[in-house]
Amino acid sequence: MTLHLRARRVPLALAASVGGAALIWALWLTLAKERDAILLIVVLTIVLMVSVLSTTLAAPDEDLERTASLRWPWRRALHLLAALALVLVVLLATVPTDARFGPAALVLRDTAGLLGLTALCASVVGAARAWFLPLGWTVVAALFPQSSTWGALATWQGQPHTSRPAAVVAAVLAVAGLLTYAFLGSARRD
Repeated sequence: MTLHLRARRVPLALAASVGGAALIWALWLTLAKERDAILLIVVLTIVLMVSVLSTTLAAPDEDLERTASLRWPWRRALHLLAALALVLVVLLATVPTDARFGPAALVLRDTAGLLGLTALCASVVGAARAWFLPLGWTVVAALFPQSSTWGALATWQGQPHTSRPAAVVAAVLAVAGLLTYAFLGSARRD
């Protein structure tokens, strides 16, 4: 297990992901006047953590992993669920502090949706480039959220936690990404 985690660069990704979130939390704690972090900061912290964790979705030798006599679908699904749990635990641990990242529904929705989108991208273009679309889409959506129904679907990441269209898009992406990545894995490099 230790070799598997090291081969997927999990320790480095954990340190970078948690360290990045801790830095943003510390900056908000010292520089902001409000206790609750604004929506933009919460969403960008989530996408930062998911982008860093996306590097763990493939091993350096994908052919060796594919020929192993292990059942990979449940391991891949567990990997994504562990990434979801990590982001949730780190960001929701800020709730009792003087710099809160929440609400919990927003953190859950955006983390699940962005991890699903990242997993879909990993299955199509590989883990090395899996973070491009989630990062680009989220930055635009968080900076320019739309209020119409179609706009809320397109900018689901930047919508308030009570938005039903945003929740639907995030749920569809989460389930599609989980199933696609669990059964197909990461795309092979040429």
